[in-house]
Amino acid sequence: MESSSPKRAGIVLGALILVAAVANLNLAVANVALPDIGKEFDAGQTTLNLVAVGYSLGLAASVLYLGALGDRYGRKMMLVLGMGLSIPASLLAGFAPSIGVLFVARLLGGVAAGMAFPTTLALITALWSGPARTKSIALWSALGGAIAALGPLLSGGLLEHFDWGSVFLVTLPLAVLALFLAWRYVPAHVNETTKPVDNPGGLLSIVMVATLVMGISLAPAPGKLTLAIGLIVIALATAAAFVLRQRRAAEPLYDLEIARRRVFWVAACAGIIVFGSLMAAMFVGQQFLQNVLGYSTLGSGAAILPAAVLMVIVAPRSAKLVESRGARFTLLIGYAFCLLGFLAMLLLWKEGIPYWKVALGYGLVGIGVGFAGTPASHSLTGSVPVTRAGMASGTADLQRDLGGAIMQSILGALLTAGYASATSAAIAGSSHQAQITNNVENELTKSFSSAADTATQYPRYTEQIIAAAKTSFLQGDQWAYTAGIVAVVLGAALVFFCFPKGEEERRLLESYGAEDAAAEAAPA
Repeated sequence: MESSSPKRAGIVLGALILVAAVANLNLAVANVALPDIGKEFDAGQTTLNLVAVGYSLGLAASVLYLGALGDRYGRKMMLVLGMGLSIPASLLAGFAPSIGVLFVARLLGGVAAGMAFPTTLALITALWSGPARTKSIALWSALGGAIAALGPLLSGGLLEHFDWGSVFLVTLPLAVLALFLAWRYVPAHVNETTKPVDNPGGLLSIVMVATLVMGISLAPAPGKLTLAIGLIVIALATAAAFVLRQRRAAEPLYDLEIARRRVFWVAACAGIIVFGSLMAAMFVGQQFLQNVLGYSTLGSGAAILPAAVLMVIVAPRSAKLVESRGARFTLLIGYAFCLLGFLAMLLLWKEGIPYWKVALGYGLVGIGVGFAGTPASHSLTGSVPVTRAGMASGTADLQRDLGGAIMQSILGALLTAGYASATSAAIAGSSHQAQITNNVENELTKSFSSAADTATQYPRYTEQIIAAAKTSFLQGDQWAYTAGIVAVVLGAALVFFCFPKGEEERRLLESYGAEDAAAEAAPA
């Protein structure tokens, strides 16, 4: 297949990657600051999980609708608006007076990213073709993931000298530069559609994703189970209404006939697990490094470097494998490394371990995402018509953001439940149980940071409380890593049994292209 690229391809691709970098950094910067945020606002683990998930929630809930609006009214316009809105959202988060305002700011930042992020991959799809597109997607995927992994390092460096709010301001100069480059160099109105947008479907997609993520996030919170179940029921009902709407709409927001294509839906599911695994590993791992190993914020951020470096190194090889062996083969290699990474975390990440064991776990996950990210995104964009690139890029972003939100929520919920269970058991078996009031017990079981604060109030028992909290955290994170392993194994099985092999994949992509060309040429 012949390649084609836009004029000033390097600058255009650099601008698109920079826009994606702003979104990816904002997605990742909160994790390192969670212990400090917990201390500042006396927040429990469930509330901290919501802060971590807030940005993903805003992005994931809005991305399908905003991607479709970009296809219709201008991808460049959405790119510029998203970067513009990200600036006040970051400022609001950085100077939030309460944890409620912080959550709202994170949500708003996610919506801003929902405008900008899907258009980056949609524009790559519209402006490049052939092997040049595969290479561009590989760079976009690897650098995006690597920059997300670098977020904790930048945050850690800032937290050494400034308060927690500084981590939300780190993207401001990048956002300003990305805004200028996007406005100045990115072409406008390339292969866009003139068909109307399904606005009711867009609103249903927002409610569907938002209630699903919130329901999962609130499920482990004390006294919130009924609300969580209600939200999940709303999500399922909205999903049914969304499917019914898409089947009946003359111009659906999300073309279910395209989504049924094997190359599309298997790649979508596979990417959700892969990118979700990266975000979940970073989420739990950052708390492990600081709470259990006693790393500084800068040290815990630097610990993720192996993942970032290896993602970038692996990306060119991933692109070549996709072209030579197909997406299925490359995806399975990625899954194998992700599985090894979670096994390393489960078996090796204990109290007092040397750094090489930390680096091994992160490095293996980084290699896995580096291999799997390119085929997951490439298969989505290759199986849809260019005029519906927003649908493919929106799904690709959902891979990262819905995957990250769901995996972080599930692993965070298991971490919370495991920690609380272990702490409650330790209190029940303690010789000091009679002296522990209900209020103190609630603080000890709420989160590690809450237990650490409680320890400072009782200097006589500080060492015992911290030691017990570390033990409880280690039991909780074992639950989380086990869930990660199960998710990766299920994803690998899905790819192995359902995704077409190399030659069949190429044949299917050619048939999809011919089918879409015929549909575009047919009279309305």
